[in-house]
Amino acid sequence: MTAQQKLHDFKTFASRAWALTQPYFASQDRWKARGLLAAIVALNLGLVYMAVLFNDWNKLFYDALQEKNEAVFWAQLGRFAWLAFGFIVLAVYKFYLTQLLELRWRAWMTHHYLQRWLAGQAFYRLELARSGGALEATQATPDNPDQRIQEDINLFTSFTVSLSMGLLNAVVTLASFVGILWALSGGFAFALGGNSYTIPGFMVWMAVLYCVAGSAISHAIGRPQIKLNFVQQRVEADFRHRMVRVREYSESIALDRGEAVERSQLELQFSKVVGNYLQLIKAQKNLIWFTSFFGQAAVVFPFVVAAPRFFSGAIQLGELMQISSAFGQVQGALSWFVESYSSLASWRATTDRLTSFEASFAAIGQAGPALVPQDAAALQATGLQVALPNGRLLLADTSLVAAAGARVLLQGPSGSGKSTLFRTLAGIWPFAEGQLARPAKTMFIPQRPYFPDGPLRDALAYPEPATRYSDDELRQALTAAELAPLGQQLDQTRAWGQTLSGGEQQRLAIARVLLKKPQWVFADEATSALDEATESLLYHRLLALVSEQGGGLVSIGHRPALAAFHDSQWLLQAQPAGSQAAFILKAQAT
Repeated sequence: MTAQQKLHDFKTFASRAWALTQPYFASQDRWKARGLLAAIVALNLGLVYMAVLFNDWNKLFYDALQEKNEAVFWAQLGRFAWLAFGFIVLAVYKFYLTQLLELRWRAWMTHHYLQRWLAGQAFYRLELARSGGALEATQATPDNPDQRIQEDINLFTSFTVSLSMGLLNAVVTLASFVGILWALSGGFAFALGGNSYTIPGFMVWMAVLYCVAGSAISHAIGRPQIKLNFVQQRVEADFRHRMVRVREYSESIALDRGEAVERSQLELQFSKVVGNYLQLIKAQKNLIWFTSFFGQAAVVFPFVVAAPRFFSGAIQLGELMQISSAFGQVQGALSWFVESYSSLASWRATTDRLTSFEASFAAIGQAGPALVPQDAAALQATGLQVALPNGRLLLADTSLVAAAGARVLLQGPSGSGKSTLFRTLAGIWPFAEGQLARPAKTMFIPQRPYFPDGPLRDALAYPEPATRYSDDELRQALTAAELAPLGQQLDQTRAWGQTLSGGEQQRLAIARVLLKKPQWVFADEATSALDEATESLLYHRLLALVSEQGGGLVSIGHRPALAAFHDSQWLLQAQPAGSQAAFILKAQAT
């Protein structure tokens, strides 16, 4: 890679990092954020000033020791106590305010990304993209969005604050001590070719040369850590996600006796974690070899260079110690890159992950919104085109109508797109075009209903607050869905999606509908886990509900018995190869 390409890559990365950083400090919380930042900067400057005072104290204290001046010795010890107290106060409040800024920034970014992830079903569209959707071509499909929001934001804010303050401290320290070291180090005289030469501020030039060489070597040795840190975060999240899925599908795995397979898959995922981490610690080991040598050599380096002047009597012990202290400060400031390289590598990896997360939201915006239904008294669609995420067209130029009182059964072979049409009618499928209208007071019952962990009353009322309904209303809905025993467990907190059987979950989803009393109900295999007698009973209650509300019912199902509860049928039929769409929708009476 050429120097020009490296410069371009650095500018691109810097602009992306700034794009992640700037919004918080321009947000509604900006004055508190800027105030905290200003206070932290002031405290850092105060600590540098304290270092200057300590450097001056070094000379006076060690000269007093060399001269056996007891009065100055005790006076300087008293001065040290006050300097140490001031340093401790500044250090404590620097830590506290830094942590507070990191926490507030993380909280703001977390709220911001949660809003973006959950708004407009972005979370749903990102998952579609992972299975080969519209974002695949842009390579903007993020892995483990939960990890980006929970861990990457935390790392980004903490690294950004610590590294930026470290850089500020290094710059101010360098500006404060380079003049001191220049004045103390004197000139270095040498003869060459019969001529005498003097290098002024020799210790400064030696510190610069020492640190420039160290930074270049550190970058060459530590560069692989950037990619390894990026990969490590991904494989850790993949391993954690796999374990979460074992918890989520624990019953299915147990019934299938799939423990051995899951253990094998988990061990495979963990082997990736271990393998990448081994590479990472080897890369870190190589860097620590150098940085440890670099740091230890820096301890004695100023003494070696200044020793001839000390032994010749040109300087006293106090000035030698002052030179060592000043050199250490200058060398430490110039060595910021060397000492922070591992943190910089982690920060770079985290920033890249968050910027790719940002790119995924931009890609969603470019893909266009889902087909948003318009409010109407009946269900009507014209010019409807429905495709799969991979671009395959399921339905082309399709029209359908269902007036109030309609009871429609949608059927077709497996894989014909029944559930995809269901999602289109719900207004969440992003790969559909045309015109769609339906009543606003509509509820959809998916194949796998979702119930949040917590009290049963919250699972029943979801997504509305349970406080909107009385206990009598909640129990009445449960009784109507043949779940009367659960009426005594409204305040019990459980993982209801795992506690209840498949049939109980379907009945709880229907209880949710009976509680909220919508005009229209769309049910996707909503009773597939129920026996025919219970299915018949619940369908009668659903039909009574929509009839009372002046609406209609659209069902997806395979059971022949369902035809008795519907007066018309939409049938998805396969089209010959080469047709514009894979299926065609035909309406007929049952």
